[in-house]
Amino acid sequence: MILIDTKTKNNVLKSMINILDKRRKEIVAANQKDLINFGETEGAMYDRLIVNDKKVDGMIQSVKEVMEQDDPVGQTIEHRKLDSGLAITNKTAPFGNIMIIYESRPDVTIEAAVLAFKANNKIYLKGGKEAIHSNKILEECWHQALLKNDLDTSWIQLLHLNREETQEFLKNPPEKLDLIVPRGGERLIAFVKEHATGAVLVSGRGNNFLYVSENADFEIAKKVMLNAKIDKISGCNALDKVLVSLNLPDYENKLRELQQMFRENGVKILVDEEIHKVLNDEDKIPSEDVWYEEFLAMKVVIGSASQLDAAIETINKYSGGHSASIITTDEVEALKFMEQVDSAAVYHNASTRFTDGGAMGVGAELAISTDKLHHRGPLGLKQLVTNKYYVLGEGHIRA
Repeated sequence: MILIDTKTKNNVLKSMINILDKRRKEIVAANQKDLINFGETEGAMYDRLIVNDKKVDGMIQSVKEVMEQDDPVGQTIEHRKLDSGLAITNKTAPFGNIMIIYESRPDVTIEAAVLAFKANNKIYLKGGKEAIHSNKILEECWHQALLKNDLDTSWIQLLHLNREETQEFLKNPPEKLDLIVPRGGERLIAFVKEHATGAVLVSGRGNNFLYVSENADFEIAKKVMLNAKIDKISGCNALDKVLVSLNLPDYENKLRELQQMFRENGVKILVDEEIHKVLNDEDKIPSEDVWYEEFLAMKVVIGSASQLDAAIETINKYSGGHSASIITTDEVEALKFMEQVDSAAVYHNASTRFTDGGAMGVGAELAISTDKLHHRGPLGLKQLVTNKYYVLGEGHIRA
């Protein structure tokens, strides 16, 4: 793959910033067509689909932040000179060809492409049919920026494929796909894993948990869980399950406080058998499947935990491995929770809504990876490179 110098890459991104600003009315108008065709006016998918002036400003900011970051390609990871005289340098290198498959969110067409391009990767963008008009005009903007700087438009390509064509593309891509990222629900992830021939990095479901310890500051607990639940229901970092310690002081009254808080904010509550003994006017969890479910809705489960170990066991069994939080004043307890819960991000006295590239200081993100290889958590610019060994000798042979 040809390596583009940093100045040229940044010039493309400067052009893109200006193009997005100049064409914002066209972008919003294209998105209006998608919203009309979508036919719904609420819910997580609708929320993700909307592009307005604020969203365009966010796109511009994402491009600007990536432009201002150091070029991740060609950075020295390690250098050593062996006793034999061989000089070995391990450097960062582009992946090559990346494919991302995503639903609804047109801003991914900006964030994914800007990260891939700055890291010197070509990217195939497969958005959902519900965002087709929005994605087409954003691809036009990218191509305009590339051509303005004498680069081929093949660096950033939007795929116009149906399900069967996408399946064939995954099985027989026109060129080797070095990294495939499905960003969506479990059905999409399963589809990609079944048909892909390249490496798949999963941006998994949320299904995030919060544990209220017996040592919790309950006012902090309420503030944190309400933010995590209702701040943005369409976010993969939104809260779905609350576990409350059975040893929490004034347990029954505090459960009723939670009930009142969620009800006042329009959140439907489901409870387990133990919680139902107190909140007997709430619906019980209908089946174990609900524990595995990511809601993306104004709905929450309140369940019980006999102790810290039981909470950890429940979270590790049912969560999506995305984010989990503990509310406690006991730092030893918090550390044990954070060490033993198997999630990409673990929190102490903080909302799961911070699992986001921008909120974590990473900047724009390709996805939130719940895989352990090659990276876990927000996939930012530094995570879109692999490595390569440069070995310099003077006629060295291995005897």
